[in-house]
Amino acid sequence: MQLTLFTDYCIRSLIMVSTRPPEQLTTISEIADKYQLSRNHVVKVVHRLGQLGYLYTQRGKNGGMRLARPAEEIHIGTLIRDVEPHHSLMNCSAPHCCLTHQCRMKSILAKASQLFYNELDRYSLADIIKEPEAVFEILNVHDEFF
Repeated sequence: MQLTLFTDYCIRSLIMVSTRPPEQLTTISEIADKYQLSRNHVVKVVHRLGQLGYLYTQRGKNGGMRLARPAEEIHIGTLIRDVEPHHSLMNCSAPHCCLTHQCRMKSILAKASQLFYNELDRYSLADIIKEPEAVFEILNVHDEFF
């Protein structure tokens, strides 16, 4: 299974936002610049994460975003389920397969996928950062390149 770039950008954005103190807002430009991503892509990511309740967003001159709930409450499996467009690893109907009623491959892959998500559910956003202080330094130091 391969995650989409959208999901990758969602995770990266949440990691960056999670490194900031709760009262400090992160901007779309900061995320785009730090990860060298298209600002338009980050806008879509932040909008979706806001819709799903992962981010609190504030528009305007002093706007930005922060986590809508603690990083410990953002489970990676749930996040990926929420933002990944396709959960099925195999589509037996396009084009139609004549073995659909006799083949177990789709059910085997569904079980494997469930195990994959069950494992991801064991980890929160807070768990995926090995050394929070180091990540904070990497993501929150203003580079001279920007």
